[in-house]
Amino acid sequence: MKNDNMKNQYRVNEQIRVREVRIVGEGGSTVVPTRQALDMAREQGVDLVEISPNANPPVCRLIDYSKFLYQQKKRQKEMKAKQVKVEVKEIRFGPQTDEHDYQFKLKHAKEFLEEGNKVRAYVFFRGRSILFKEQGEVLLLRFANDLEEVGKVEGMPSLEGKKMFLYLAPKKAGVAKKSQQARDREALEAEAKETAKQEQETQAPANGGLFANAKISADALKKLTESEDE
Repeated sequence: MKNDNMKNQYRVNEQIRVREVRIVGEGGSTVVPTRQALDMAREQGVDLVEISPNANPPVCRLIDYSKFLYQQKKRQKEMKAKQVKVEVKEIRFGPQTDEHDYQFKLKHAKEFLEEGNKVRAYVFFRGRSILFKEQGEVLLLRFANDLEEVGKVEGMPSLEGKKMFLYLAPKKAGVAKKSQQARDREALEAEAKETAKQEQETQAPANGGLFANAKISADALKKLTESEDE
């Protein structure tokens, strides 16, 4: 179905009924009668594809239509892959959540928001605990206030059945987590730089300083290489 929709986006060959078109290619562009453009396409064994129908005259390319559709599909797929996928993470509270549990869930919510995800926090009222709905609202407002640096409130707490919801969105786009190997590499690089700095400060330049620093750099590089091989 998607392929049919994409095919219908463009007019091809005899579907192009205007008097003249602008042919664009690697060598530039030229305006020719549509009939002549169709003859050029047949001679080259390709199709006349209208890529900008609103231009005056419409802009066309001489290209294999199947190949053109494949390139368009591939480009859309790449653009979709680059988009940040936003997930909604849930955080559940009780109306009388203790401080330790609150801080634990606050930490997780902060991590979710920093990664670019939304957070849906809610207080679940079981049985007669619905009498404490004001207490639940205060808890959610405190939760939003504690996360104001990384999240923004999308709506005030609202009661839906036995649950009171609060929605938070990230203030900044999510940052992909670094792999363990990348973190180890950065740590080793920092360690190597610090070691070299300390050696420079303790050794006088006249006492083989250049040789000592070269040895430190070599050792650090060797250590980094061994880490990457692992």
